[in-house]
Amino acid sequence: MATTSSGREREAVAERLLTASARISYDPVVEIDWDAPHVPGAYWLPPHRSSLYGTPLWEGLDEERRITLTKHEVASAASAGVWFETILMQMLIRHYYDEDPTSRHAQYALTEVADECRHSIMFGRLIEALGCPVYRATPGDHLLGRFLKATASGPRMYAAILIAEEILDAFQREAMADESLQPLVRMVSRIHVVEEARHVRFAREELARQVAVTGPLGMAYARLLIGRSARAIANRLVHPDVYAAVGIPPAVGRAAARANPHWRATLRWSARRVYDDLTDLGLVGGPARLLWARSGLV
Repeated sequence: MATTSSGREREAVAERLLTASARISYDPVVEIDWDAPHVPGAYWLPPHRSSLYGTPLWEGLDEERRITLTKHEVASAASAGVWFETILMQMLIRHYYDEDPTSRHAQYALTEVADECRHSIMFGRLIEALGCPVYRATPGDHLLGRFLKATASGPRMYAAILIAEEILDAFQREAMADESLQPLVRMVSRIHVVEEARHVRFAREELARQVAVTGPLGMAYARLLIGRSARAIANRLVHPDVYAAVGIPPAVGRAAARANPHWRATLRWSARRVYDDLTDLGLVGGPARLLWARSGLV
């Protein structure tokens, strides 16, 4: 009986999410004016969220180069978004493969894949509009992505989804409300926040169910892989090559960012909610805590 009740609740949540998706969804190719001129003197993310804010390197940059740095940091985050959403779509399709295609749960999984397809196009168009390069994952993280998309399931899958989505969501919720920023980045942020709210609800609900049926060995393995995923996602936010765009050697910029208390506080701020939730579910602990600490997210 408990299983039947859980299944009904699972379907009810998916039904509500499908209804919300039908009511509010966006096509960013149509909704966003990609050819609109950029606003002179406007930042691309709040200056206090830049990885170098408050450091001597930041103080040594003039206003134009500070704005340029934030533009490349946004391009780096968008590149990370495409990287992870490509992994996410493949994980969801594997999940769907084993589901009943007549169920609302399976149908919402496909709806989320469709959303993520549009988001990946949106982030690609954003990088193009910025005139920035695509900041690609390191070979190690690229291999981790291949491993996740091919094997991750259960708590490992849904926790990784939540980490990536909620960290980016924190930045974008702040950006969409900041009228001093470039309109393009505010619009991209708004679209992503609205649609990702449904994805986060779906992942949260499913994660709790998966944890409930995972044994001790599966949980121990999940904690390690989730910790490694958290570290990869945090490191992907700001690619070291962004610093070269403002004349700072990448290694020097990366070292300054890692030591920067302002940036470390920003990382903790972005991950606070998801870290607390995963801890409550027993998905943070043991050796995995070291991976979280090294990520800078706690």
